[in-house]
Amino acid sequence: MDNIIEAKNVSFEFNNDDSESTKVIIKNLNLDIKRGSFTCILGHNGSGKSTLAKLFNGLYVPTSGDVFVNGINTKEEKSSIKIKNTVGMVFQNPDNQIVASIVEDDVAFGPENLGINPEETRKRVDNALKTVDMYEFRNSTPHRLSGGQKQRIAIAGVIAMQPECIVLDEPTAMLDPKGRQEIIKYIEKLNRENGITIILITHFMEEAQNADRVIVLNDGLIISDGKPKDIFSNIRLLKSIGLDVPQTTELLYSLKEKNDKVNTHIISIEETAEEIISAFHLEEK
Repeated sequence: MDNIIEAKNVSFEFNNDDSESTKVIIKNLNLDIKRGSFTCILGHNGSGKSTLAKLFNGLYVPTSGDVFVNGINTKEEKSSIKIKNTVGMVFQNPDNQIVASIVEDDVAFGPENLGINPEETRKRVDNALKTVDMYEFRNSTPHRLSGGQKQRIAIAGVIAMQPECIVLDEPTAMLDPKGRQEIIKYIEKLNRENGITIILITHFMEEAQNADRVIVLNDGLIISDGKPKDIFSNIRLLKSIGLDVPQTTELLYSLKEKNDKVNTHIISIEETAEEIISAFHLEEK
């Protein structure tokens, strides 16, 4: 499985308000994203994760170093549209991405701007809405939908452009728990069933538990990179940079103080229950 995105020695900085100094957001970062993978990037506010998301699809270009999308350098202006078609973006606030007064018109906006013919656009819109279970709302007005439904429409709009990769920048931050759960379900479906490379940026630990890989960003640097179970087992590191850990991990760590044999490399509720029963020789009733 080859890489769809490669970041090589990437740094990015903003000019401060006084224009005489700069603030470094990303610091000499090296990172490869495998095609078809599900990668979750975690970090507190100001860690650089949203900046990294914009670097991945060419909204930002590195101050130094290079980002490659399918081997194309994002600094190549002539390839800007191709890069953005390859790596779609879903932002935190769906209202910022909804541009039409009818759901199906909004989802059609992207393909139409790509010059896709009406017949193919119709097919893409229907398929995208069905993928996120919003087909029955195709003639609805977006502003009357719930936050979770609006975000599903925003995702459908990106799907309709048929990107190979979708970067989602805290897509559930403005949603209630039910809405968050819905969106994560569809994100995982896009990866598992449609083969779309997913890069999910979040600060909700539970959203990362089914990812192939978790990257922890702090002050523009990668401080941890691995499988979810390995990342979350390092409670001290995560808490030292202001991140929580899944409740299941926290519980198992507490129990490990009473029984050193407790396995803390577990995230799911089901596995946690089994581990507690096994470690403390309890009987299931």
